Amino acid sequence: MARVKFVFRLLVLAVVAMFLHYVLPQHDVVKVTSTEVIRTDLGSFNRIFFASPDSGSATPDTRDLRLINTQKQNTFLLGFIQRDSSRVMVYRNEDTGWIWPPYFKFNSADLQAEAANLARGDAWVVVTHYGWRNRWLSIYPNAIGLRVVDGPEVTIIPWFNITFFVFLLIAFLFLRAMWRQLWERAVDPVLDSATHRIDEAQADLAERRSRLARWFGRK
Repeated sequence: MARVKFVFRLLVLAVVAMFLHYVLPQHDVVKVTSTEVIRTDLGSFNRIFFASPDSGSATPDTRDLRLINTQKQNTFLLGFIQRDSSRVMVYRNEDTGWIWPPYFKFNSADLQAEAANLARGDAWVVVTHYGWRNRWLSIYPNAIGLRVVDGPEVTIIPWFNITFFVFLLIAFLFLRAMWRQLWERAVDPVLDSATHRIDEAQADLAERRSRLARWFGRK
Protein backbone atom coordinates (compact mmCIF):
# COMPACT_ATOMS: atom_id res chain seq x y z
CA MET A 1 0.00 0.00 0.00
CA ALA A 2 2.85 2.36 0.82
CA ARG A 3 4.38 1.74 -2.62
CA VAL A 4 1.06 2.48 -4.33
CA LYS A 5 0.79 5.80 -2.46
CA PHE A 6 4.38 6.66 -3.36
CA VAL A 7 3.83 5.89 -7.07
CA PHE A 8 0.57 7.85 -7.09
CA ARG A 9 2.19 10.89 -5.49
CA LEU A 10 5.10 10.63 -7.91
CA LEU A 11 2.72 10.55 -10.88
CA VAL A 12 0.79 13.56 -9.57
CA LEU A 13 4.04 15.45 -9.04
CA ALA A 14 5.21 14.59 -12.58
CA VAL A 15 1.92 15.77 -14.11
CA VAL A 16 2.06 19.06 -12.18
CA ALA A 17 5.72 19.58 -13.16
CA MET A 18 4.97 18.95 -16.85
CA PHE A 19 1.97 21.27 -16.72
CA LEU A 20 4.01 24.10 -15.17
CA HIS A 21 6.87 23.51 -17.61
CA TYR A 22 4.42 23.91 -20.50
CA VAL A 23 2.54 27.02 -19.35
CA LEU A 24 5.25 29.06 -17.59
CA PRO A 25 7.27 31.50 -19.73
CA GLN A 26 10.70 30.46 -21.01
CA HIS A 27 13.43 32.47 -22.71
CA ASP A 28 15.67 31.54 -25.66
CA VAL A 29 18.47 33.62 -27.16
CA VAL A 30 18.27 33.21 -30.93
CA LYS A 31 18.71 34.82 -34.32
CA VAL A 32 15.56 35.18 -36.40
CA THR A 33 16.25 33.72 -39.84
CA SER A 34 12.83 33.95 -41.51
CA THR A 35 9.07 34.05 -41.04
CA GLU A 36 6.34 32.23 -42.88
CA VAL A 37 2.66 31.40 -42.84
CA ILE A 38 1.62 27.80 -43.50
CA ARG A 39 -1.75 26.12 -43.92
CA THR A 40 -2.13 23.61 -41.10
CA ASP A 41 -4.60 20.78 -40.52
CA LEU A 42 -4.89 20.06 -36.81
CA GLY A 43 -5.30 16.47 -35.66
CA SER A 44 -7.46 15.13 -32.87
CA PHE A 45 -4.53 15.00 -30.45
CA ASN A 46 -2.29 17.97 -31.22
CA ARG A 47 -5.29 20.34 -31.41
CA ILE A 48 -5.02 20.92 -27.64
CA PHE A 49 -1.55 22.44 -28.10
CA PHE A 50 -2.85 25.25 -30.32
CA ALA A 51 -4.90 28.33 -29.60
CA SER A 52 -8.64 28.37 -30.18
CA PRO A 53 -9.78 29.30 -33.70
CA ASP A 54 -11.12 32.73 -34.48
CA SER A 55 -14.83 33.17 -33.94
CA GLY A 56 -16.90 32.44 -36.99
CA SER A 57 -14.25 30.22 -38.56
CA ALA A 58 -15.86 27.73 -40.90
CA THR A 59 -13.02 25.21 -40.60
CA PRO A 60 -11.73 25.24 -37.00
CA ASP A 61 -9.34 22.33 -37.67
CA THR A 62 -7.66 24.06 -40.64
CA ARG A 63 -5.99 27.42 -40.21
CA ASP A 64 -3.15 29.66 -41.33
CA LEU A 65 -0.34 29.34 -38.81
CA ARG A 66 2.30 32.05 -38.41
CA LEU A 67 5.78 30.64 -37.81
CA ILE A 68 9.03 32.31 -36.72
CA ASN A 69 12.15 30.39 -37.78
CA THR A 70 15.25 30.94 -35.66
CA GLN A 71 18.75 29.62 -35.01
CA LYS A 72 20.05 29.00 -31.51
CA GLN A 73 23.73 29.16 -30.60
CA ASN A 74 24.74 26.73 -27.85
CA THR A 75 28.18 27.05 -26.29
CA PHE A 76 29.48 24.16 -24.20
CA LEU A 77 32.78 22.82 -22.85
CA LEU A 78 34.21 19.51 -24.04
CA GLY A 79 37.19 18.82 -21.83
CA PHE A 80 39.35 21.92 -22.20
CA ILE A 81 37.97 22.81 -25.64
CA GLN A 82 35.12 25.28 -26.07
CA ARG A 83 32.86 24.52 -29.00
CA ASP A 84 29.79 26.15 -30.52
CA SER A 85 26.88 24.23 -31.93
CA SER A 86 23.94 25.66 -33.83
CA ARG A 87 20.44 24.28 -34.05
CA VAL A 88 17.19 25.63 -35.36
CA MET A 89 14.03 26.33 -33.41
CA VAL A 90 10.61 27.11 -34.85
CA TYR A 91 8.01 29.08 -32.90
CA ARG A 92 4.35 29.57 -33.70
CA ASN A 93 2.83 33.00 -33.30
CA GLU A 94 -0.80 32.81 -32.14
CA ASP A 95 -2.99 35.05 -30.02
CA THR A 96 -4.00 33.56 -26.68
CA GLY A 97 -6.79 36.07 -26.16
CA TRP A 98 -8.64 35.83 -22.87
CA ILE A 99 -8.37 32.05 -22.67
CA TRP A 100 -5.76 29.73 -21.19
CA PRO A 101 -2.88 30.23 -20.68
CA PRO A 102 -3.53 33.79 -19.44
CA TYR A 103 -0.91 35.70 -21.43
CA PHE A 104 -3.60 37.97 -22.96
CA LYS A 105 -1.74 38.11 -26.25
CA PHE A 106 -3.55 39.95 -29.05
CA ASN A 107 -0.61 41.26 -31.12
CA SER A 108 0.45 38.24 -33.18
CA ALA A 109 0.29 40.24 -36.45
CA ASP A 110 2.54 42.98 -35.02
CA LEU A 111 4.90 40.39 -33.57
CA GLN A 112 5.15 38.68 -36.97
CA ALA A 113 6.05 41.98 -38.61
CA GLU A 114 8.68 42.61 -35.93
CA ALA A 115 10.15 39.14 -36.47
CA ALA A 116 10.24 39.66 -40.24
CA ASN A 117 12.13 42.92 -39.72
CA LEU A 118 14.63 41.22 -37.38
CA ALA A 119 15.20 38.46 -39.96
CA ARG A 120 16.75 41.05 -42.30
CA GLY A 121 19.50 41.85 -39.78
CA ASP A 122 21.97 39.94 -37.66
CA ALA A 123 20.73 40.78 -34.17
CA TRP A 124 20.46 38.42 -31.25
CA VAL A 125 16.97 38.26 -29.83
CA VAL A 126 15.42 36.92 -26.65
CA VAL A 127 12.23 35.04 -27.48
CA THR A 128 9.81 34.74 -24.60
CA HIS A 129 7.56 31.75 -25.17
CA TYR A 130 5.62 28.92 -23.61
CA GLY A 131 4.95 25.38 -24.79
CA TRP A 132 6.98 22.59 -26.35
CA ARG A 133 8.49 21.73 -29.71
CA ASN A 134 7.77 18.22 -30.93
CA ARG A 135 8.43 17.25 -34.55
CA TRP A 136 6.39 14.03 -34.43
CA LEU A 137 3.29 15.80 -33.13
CA SER A 138 3.94 18.92 -35.24
CA ILE A 139 3.59 21.27 -32.26
CA TYR A 140 5.52 24.46 -31.63
CA PRO A 141 6.10 26.75 -28.65
CA ASN A 142 4.10 29.96 -28.87
CA ALA A 143 6.20 33.14 -29.01
CA ILE A 144 4.95 35.84 -26.65
CA GLY A 145 7.53 38.57 -27.14
CA LEU A 146 10.81 39.51 -28.84
CA ARG A 147 13.60 41.61 -27.35
CA VAL A 148 16.93 42.53 -28.95
CA VAL A 149 20.03 41.83 -26.79
CA ASP A 150 23.75 42.43 -27.20
CA GLY A 151 24.80 38.83 -27.81
CA PRO A 152 24.24 35.13 -27.11
CA GLU A 153 26.09 35.29 -23.78
CA VAL A 154 23.41 37.47 -22.17
CA THR A 155 22.10 36.21 -18.83
CA ILE A 156 18.33 35.93 -18.57
CA ILE A 157 16.90 35.87 -15.04
CA PRO A 158 13.36 34.41 -15.03
CA TRP A 159 11.91 36.83 -12.49
CA PHE A 160 8.32 35.84 -13.19
CA ASN A 161 9.01 32.14 -12.61
CA ILE A 162 10.99 32.90 -9.43
CA THR A 163 8.15 35.06 -8.10
CA PHE A 164 5.58 32.45 -9.08
CA PHE A 165 7.35 29.60 -7.26
CA VAL A 166 7.96 31.76 -4.17
CA PHE A 167 4.27 32.63 -4.13
CA LEU A 168 3.39 28.96 -4.68
CA LEU A 169 5.59 27.92 -1.74
CA ILE A 170 4.09 30.59 0.53
CA ALA A 171 0.57 29.58 -0.49
CA PHE A 172 1.37 25.89 0.16
CA LEU A 173 2.79 26.63 3.62
CA PHE A 174 -0.18 28.88 4.43
CA LEU A 175 -2.74 26.27 3.35
CA ARG A 176 -0.81 23.57 5.21
CA ALA A 177 -0.88 25.65 8.41
CA MET A 178 -4.61 26.34 7.98
CA TRP A 179 -5.29 22.63 7.41
CA ARG A 180 -3.37 21.67 10.54
CA GLN A 181 -5.21 24.30 12.57
CA LEU A 182 -8.56 23.15 11.22
CA TRP A 183 -7.65 19.53 11.97
CA GLU A 184 -6.63 20.37 15.54
CA ARG A 185 -9.75 22.45 16.21
CA ALA A 186 -12.42 20.48 14.36
CA VAL A 187 -11.27 16.95 13.63
CA ASP A 188 -9.12 16.03 16.65
CA PRO A 189 -11.87 16.77 19.22
CA VAL A 190 -14.34 14.63 17.27
CA LEU A 191 -11.83 11.78 17.01
CA ASP A 192 -10.98 12.05 20.72
CA SER A 193 -14.67 12.02 21.62
CA ALA A 194 -15.33 9.03 19.38
CA THR A 195 -12.30 7.19 20.80
CA HIS A 196 -13.47 7.92 24.34
CA ARG A 197 -16.94 6.57 23.57
CA ILE A 198 -15.48 3.44 22.00
CA ASP A 199 -13.31 2.89 25.08
CA GLU A 200 -16.35 3.30 27.36
CA ALA A 201 -18.38 0.89 25.23
CA GLN A 202 -15.56 -1.67 25.26
CA ALA A 203 -15.17 -1.31 29.05
CA ASP A 204 -18.92 -1.72 29.55
CA LEU A 205 -18.96 -4.78 27.31
CA ALA A 206 -16.04 -6.31 29.17
CA GLU A 207 -17.79 -5.70 32.49
CA ARG A 208 -20.96 -7.39 31.25
CA ARG A 209 -18.98 -10.37 29.99
CA SER A 210 -17.30 -10.62 33.36
CA ARG A 211 -20.66 -10.57 35.12
CA LEU A 212 -22.02 -13.26 32.83
CA ALA A 213 -18.92 -15.37 33.38
CA ARG A 214 -19.28 -15.09 37.16
CA TRP A 215 -22.99 -15.87 36.98
CA PHE A 216 -22.45 -18.99 34.85
CA GLY A 217 -19.57 -19.95 37.14
CA ARG A 218 -21.90 -20.04 40.08
CA LYS A 219 -24.28 -22.25 38.19
